[in-house]
Amino acid sequence: MSEGVAQGVRQLAGRYQIGELLGHGGMADVHLGMDSRLGRRVAIKLLKPALANDPAFRTRFRREAHDAAKMAHPTIVRIFDAGEESVIDPSGHETLIPFIIMEYVDGRLLKDIVAEGALVPAEAARIVSQVLTALEYSHRAGVVHRDIKPGNIMVTTGGQVKVMDFGIARAVSDSAATIAESSAIVGTAQYFSPEQARGESVDARSDLYSTGVVLFELLTGQPPFTGENPVAVAYQHVNSEAIPPSTSTAAVSPALDAVVLRSLSKDRFDRYQSAAEFRTEVESAAAGAVPQRKQLASTDFNATLFGVNPNATAGSDATFRQLAVDENDRTPRTQNRPPVAWIWGGIALMTVVIVTVVVWAFSLTPAQLSGTSAVDVPDVASMTYEEGEALLTELDLNAKRINQTSETVDEGVIIRTDPGPGQTVPLGFEVEVVVSQGRTTVTVPNVSNMQEATAIKLLESAGLVYGSSSQTYSPNLKKGTVISSDPRGDAERTSDGSVIREGETVNLVISNGLVQIPSVTGKNIGEANTTLTALQLSVKLTADFSCSGNTVSYQSIIGDQAQNSSITLQYCAG
Repeated sequence: MSEGVAQGVRQLAGRYQIGELLGHGGMADVHLGMDSRLGRRVAIKLLKPALANDPAFRTRFRREAHDAAKMAHPTIVRIFDAGEESVIDPSGHETLIPFIIMEYVDGRLLKDIVAEGALVPAEAARIVSQVLTALEYSHRAGVVHRDIKPGNIMVTTGGQVKVMDFGIARAVSDSAATIAESSAIVGTAQYFSPEQARGESVDARSDLYSTGVVLFELLTGQPPFTGENPVAVAYQHVNSEAIPPSTSTAAVSPALDAVVLRSLSKDRFDRYQSAAEFRTEVESAAAGAVPQRKQLASTDFNATLFGVNPNATAGSDATFRQLAVDENDRTPRTQNRPPVAWIWGGIALMTVVIVTVVVWAFSLTPAQLSGTSAVDVPDVASMTYEEGEALLTELDLNAKRINQTSETVDEGVIIRTDPGPGQTVPLGFEVEVVVSQGRTTVTVPNVSNMQEATAIKLLESAGLVYGSSSQTYSPNLKKGTVISSDPRGDAERTSDGSVIREGETVNLVISNGLVQIPSVTGKNIGEANTTLTALQLSVKLTADFSCSGNTVSYQSIIGDQAQNSSITLQYCAG
């Protein structure tokens, strides 16, 4: 994206103000932005205009951005909006700029952190553990990232890890024809999985391989494979084995070596099969435990399968030879009847089968007894959770509630289900029901004693909307200073008990710089003096000996007056 094109448009979709440039990449530029409608800071990613020339890309881009926007997790950078903006470039031609509106994260890219050198193993494991938490969430949602690399990972000032660009890599990479081209668009080939390098289909395990590359780089300060061009690096991903990280960084333990090398297995079936499994072993290795390599299946290799010894039949030719042995070549039986142990074993097996069948029959639901073993998931979107749960229960399905913030769906209303409506599932299946929590909850900042303009900016930066200001009297706060807010500062709930969410209105009470002096004539001088002193007025007392009773007979000023005014009281002292 040229800087000239970015300067040619200062607002997107009629609401997003484009600010300073935060970062520059081969695929896009990232700017600081402001959502004028909700009054919050956002990050605006402006993709290369050349990508928008492909209609197929625009379709994929909208679909992937829509899917990625559904994911809400502390370890994932939220996507709020996406689209294309038509602008006139410096040459006078109309250009389409694809854009993504993302959550603004105050922190640093992991690629900038690792550029300063290798991390200590404990910190590297902590960061990768959070990356794997994000992948576990996205993989359950059916979203494969495809471009895990330090340039797509943020670390906040508080140490929270956030992964960004979920799903967007798919829209871009599908538009590329070769490895060399895709590496120019989607990061670098240094983080490719072998199947990506071969141009094969990818799944969640490709993300786990890329995460292993990131872990290797965090531990050593450099990725496991480097080369003069992306093709050379991709070739190494397919054909070269990675060396243990401890060969270049002595602080890396053998346990972490084992975790990294397993994650970088060329065969995806030899890698970790889930992000949760990978995360568990990373954390165990960082704590000093030695990861246990799990067997895919427990098989007694001294046994026979259908009369064939697996050890003796490693090849298909050997298998056919053993199966084709002539009956005369087999060892003759010397026992005319089964051993007693076999008979009792058969009786025990039949007993187990009978008991299992009886237990199963008694556990059948009425729907199963009527011959129905599966049911279609109903469409419960837009219902309240209680209504949707009741309908699912009627169909012998179990509802699992998952709360998620939403800018458009009211609190307590179902957004979607997984599996979706119309999909056939077995009876008793657990259906994930995603329920709206409404907009993100916020705490009203305390703006008391601030100037009005400063208070409004602070409210807007917190995602709230400034409503109006009303003026009132104050004995000490200067004109234009905030006395209080409604809802009040540091509050998480309104006066009626409801939570405060982004986009809600906050009104201010402002000092008018005046005090309202009441009439104290006829009141006891002590009471009058206390009243006026509380208004921070300078009170001067004079005695009137023509009357008695210690009551005020005269006051010099009354009504609206400037703060810290002087007032004279005359009282009866006769």
